[in-house]
Amino acid sequence: MRFYSILSPEGDGSVRETAEVPTCFPDLNLDQIVDAITGGKEEYNLKPFFFTPLKTADSILYRHEVMQDLENKPLFERILAFAARMRTMRAHLVQAEKLYYKYQKQRWFLDAVEVYLDAVLELWQDLSGIELNSRGFRAFREYLAEYTSSDRFTSLHAWTRRLKHDLDQVAYCILVKGSGVKVRKYESEIDYSADVVATFDKFKQGAANDYRIKTAELPNMNHVEANVLDLVARLYLETFADLDGYRATNAGYVDESIGRFDREIQFYVSYLEFIARFEHVGLQFCYPGLSTASKEVLSTEGFDLALAIRLLRGGDPIVCNDFHLTGKERIIVVSGPNQGGKTTFARTFGQVHWLGSLGCPVPGRTAKVHLFDELFTHFEREETIDNLRGKLQDELTRIHEILDRATSDSIVIMNEIFTSTTVTDAVFLGRRIMERIIQRDLLCVCVTFLDELASLDEKTVSMLSTVVPDNPALRTYKILRRPADGLAYAIWIAEKYRLTYPLLKERVRS
Repeated sequence: MRFYSILSPEGDGSVRETAEVPTCFPDLNLDQIVDAITGGKEEYNLKPFFFTPLKTADSILYRHEVMQDLENKPLFERILAFAARMRTMRAHLVQAEKLYYKYQKQRWFLDAVEVYLDAVLELWQDLSGIELNSRGFRAFREYLAEYTSSDRFTSLHAWTRRLKHDLDQVAYCILVKGSGVKVRKYESEIDYSADVVATFDKFKQGAANDYRIKTAELPNMNHVEANVLDLVARLYLETFADLDGYRATNAGYVDESIGRFDREIQFYVSYLEFIARFEHVGLQFCYPGLSTASKEVLSTEGFDLALAIRLLRGGDPIVCNDFHLTGKERIIVVSGPNQGGKTTFARTFGQVHWLGSLGCPVPGRTAKVHLFDELFTHFEREETIDNLRGKLQDELTRIHEILDRATSDSIVIMNEIFTSTTVTDAVFLGRRIMERIIQRDLLCVCVTFLDELASLDEKTVSMLSTVVPDNPALRTYKILRRPADGLAYAIWIAEKYRLTYPLLKERVRS
C-alpha cells in the first residue's frame, strides 16, 4: 500500500488546493467558521483545504475514515505529540537562521535534525501499537515502517548520534592572563572547586547574602565566546569538520511525505478540536451519507455553525432545525415573518453541504448531502454606484450568471430576492427564476416573502418560520414543513411602513 496523502487517496485528481476564497463563503458565513477552525494554526496554512470541496464520494469516505480513527483518544494524543515535536524542530531552524556565528548555527541545525528523527521514530512506534482502520493511516504507517528502515534514514540517524557524541566529548580549558586568552584541550586536571567551597564553608557565620551575578541565558553568543569557540574548533579539527559537512549534506533532511503529513493532519485536528466545544454542550455532529445517484438530502437537528459560535460565547441556547427532500422534491421555499430564522436556516443548508463535501462531520444528529459540483448563493446586496446598475438590475444580472453556470449537480441558495420591486413584478420574476431552476433539476433553498413560490410545482416544498402561538411577536426560530400562510408579505409590508402593533403603540405613546 503506497502512501500519497492523508487527505486523499493516491491518484484522486479531484483533490486540489486553492488560496481563493469561494464566492459563497461570505453569504453562508463560512469565512467566519473557517477563521474559527484555523485560528492559532496559521503556520500550517490550512484555509486552502477548507476552500476546496471534494468531487468524488471515495475521497469523502477516505477522510471520514481518517477522522474516525482520530476520534480514538490515544491516537489523537500521539498526533498532537508529533506535531509539538515538529514545531520544536521548526523553531530550532528559525533560531539557527537568526544566529550569526557559524558553529552555533550548525549546532542548532544538528539539534533540529535530532528532534525530527526522534519525532518520526516515536510516531512510528506509537502507530505500531494502535489499531488503525482508515486507508490513510494504514498506508502512512507502512510508509513510516519503510522510511525508518531505509538507508537514508538509518544513515542520517547514525551520523547524528555519532556527531552528537563527538561534540559531547569536546572538553577544553581557558587560560586568561591580562587581556590574553588561550585555549587548550582539557588534560584531566583536578577540579578543586569542591575543595575550595568545603574549606571556606567552616568559616560561615549565619546566613550570607548571595552576591553572585546571574547572567541571562541567551541563544546568541558574544564575540568573545565566538572567538573561544573558533579556537576550540582548531583543537578538534575532525569533529568540527564533520559538523561542517553535516549541515551541507543534510540541508533537505525532512522527508517530503512526512512534511506534508505534518501539515495535512492538522486539517483533521483543527476541525475535531473546533467541534469538541459544541459537543461539550450537547450539540451533535455526524458523518453525512452521500447522495449521488439521487438528490435526496436531509438533516436532523442541524444548526448554523457561525451563529452557534457567537451564541456559545454568550451562553445562549442554540436552536436546531430539520430539513429533508425526497422523491421529486428539489426546492425548499422558506417564508414567514422577519427575524424568524429563515436566513439562518438557508445558511445551515449551505454549511452542511459544504462541510460535508470536505469530508467533515456536519452539525446534526443525522444528515445526507448531495455531492455537488458548485454551490451558488444569491443574497441581497446593498445598492452600489460602482457597477452603475440599480438594485433590481444587479440582482437579475447576478442570478443570470448563476443560472448560466449551474448544472444539474449544482446547489443554489437564494435569500430575499426582488425586495426592491413591486409584488406583481417580484412574483413574475420569481416564477421565471424558479422555472429555470426546476428545468435544470437543481437543489435549491429560496428564502422569500412571496408565498406564491411555495406551491409552484411538485418539486417545491414549503417551510415556514414559526412564532409563539399566544404571542406572534415572539419567534421560535423553528422552521417547519408547512404551507405558506399568506402572512409573510403582510408582515413585511407592515414593518416597512411601521404599522406593526408594537410600532403603532410606540407612535401613539409619542
